[in-house]
Amino acid sequence: MTSCHVTKDPIKKVAIFGGTHGNELTGVFLVKHWLENGTEIQRTGLEVKPFITNPRAVKKCTRYVDCDLNRVFDPENLGKTMSKDLPYEVRRAQEINHLFGPRDNEDSYDIIFDLHNTTSNMGCTLILEDSRNDFLIQMFHYIKTSLAPLPCYVYLIEHPSLKYATTRSIAKYPVEVGPQPQGVLRADILDQMRKMLKHALDFIHNFNEGKEFPPCAIEVYKIMEKVDYPRNENGDIAAIIHPKLQDQDWKPLHPGDPVFLTLDGQIIPLGGDDTVYPVFVNEAAYYEKREAFAKTTKLTLSAKSIRSSLH
Repeated sequence: MTSCHVTKDPIKKVAIFGGTHGNELTGVFLVKHWLENGTEIQRTGLEVKPFITNPRAVKKCTRYVDCDLNRVFDPENLGKTMSKDLPYEVRRAQEINHLFGPRDNEDSYDIIFDLHNTTSNMGCTLILEDSRNDFLIQMFHYIKTSLAPLPCYVYLIEHPSLKYATTRSIAKYPVEVGPQPQGVLRADILDQMRKMLKHALDFIHNFNEGKEFPPCAIEVYKIMEKVDYPRNENGDIAAIIHPKLQDQDWKPLHPGDPVFLTLDGQIIPLGGDDTVYPVFVNEAAYYEKREAFAKTTKLTLSAKSIRSSLH
């Protein structure tokens, strides 16, 4: 860690997205509440805008209408000529890009918190795309420290070949809280997400007010690969998540540990030589994406001290 610090312009505009997936109800519920009464998310000198991202999917309480909105913020989809023949979510992504982006545009939003639920036992999770972003590492460190002793995990999705196309054009940072079934509201999960947002907005307010944040380090879990279910010759799932892996997100998984179980009782263990940390274990929404879980490795990221350039 170096002793030098980073200066950054104050944050002026923040958005909070709910309903990117219409059946992940915590963000939907909170954003609708804040649209009625936004007192708790307002901070002096900061514009904070709550926004329902996929209203048609929210109305139907389904993940999406035509395609996954969280996977179409890429140049190809955003560059398509607008027409009614485009999938609804592609048109919606273009509208959102126009309203909140594109990045580095003078009027674009500095930070967008994108609220999600997972059916996996992930607890409070912050998703990071850039391991060299001192501001985000500092903000995540502040949120983690403020939530303690409640755990808050950081999932680093920086990877040369696994492209998510979630945040290419706008400054969108996913916040995941689970476990919560699709189409269901749980009070404990809602409370955790609400606290995460409070601490994030407090951090931004403190930064804007001139507070200097000293160098820090956070533990993160970096994606290595996504693992599909075993399949038969027809492409159908041939084994399910083993009971000893179910709900064990973030826990060490050692070579030889049970991973899958077939209907005739055969155990399929973890291969390889390395201990991994599984995440999004048995996530309901990822069956269609052929993902049983993702393997991660644990590492530490450091950030320089930061302060607002206006102070």
